[in-house]
Amino acid sequence: MGVHRTLVAMVAAALAVGLAGCTPPATSPGTQPPSTQPPSTSTNSPSGTPSTPIAAPTYDPKGTALQNLAYFNAIGRTKIGNHPSIQGKAIVDDLVAAGFDKKAMEITPDKTSIGLAAWNIEFSVKLNGTCLIGQAGNVGFNSFAAPLLASGKCLVGTTRKIDW
Repeated sequence: MGVHRTLVAMVAAALAVGLAGCTPPATSPGTQPPSTQPPSTSTNSPSGTPSTPIAAPTYDPKGTALQNLAYFNAIGRTKIGNHPSIQGKAIVDDLVAAGFDKKAMEITPDKTSIGLAAWNIEFSVKLNGTCLIGQAGNVGFNSFAAPLLASGKCLVGTTRKIDW
């Protein structure tokens, strides 16, 4: 019986130590947790003197996906992410209007395999051996930069032909 109690105590201690890191750090009363918002683009510094505004991201067709991610996100948040039921053609057209090459894009179908509207559409732009990958739909807009897959593509799975 003593071995059983010792084993139970050891498991409980291990769980307590393992779960201790799962709680958010405590903040002092009256303090706020760190912000996850991007820095302000205000032209006023705390001292009241004008500061340099943050420049809008730009597209560099010779750059990598990571170097163009801020620009891709700006387009995604302003054009694509505001429309939860956006369709693939509109996504591609918005990206083309922003300067991305349509021939370098991949996009998933607007409909599921049983003909229902897709809740989310994944899309990508291949840039110099790297990929900008985005998702739009009922989850809003999300994106990341990734290496090109061994297949030479950016997306895994079924994609549709971009023929317009």
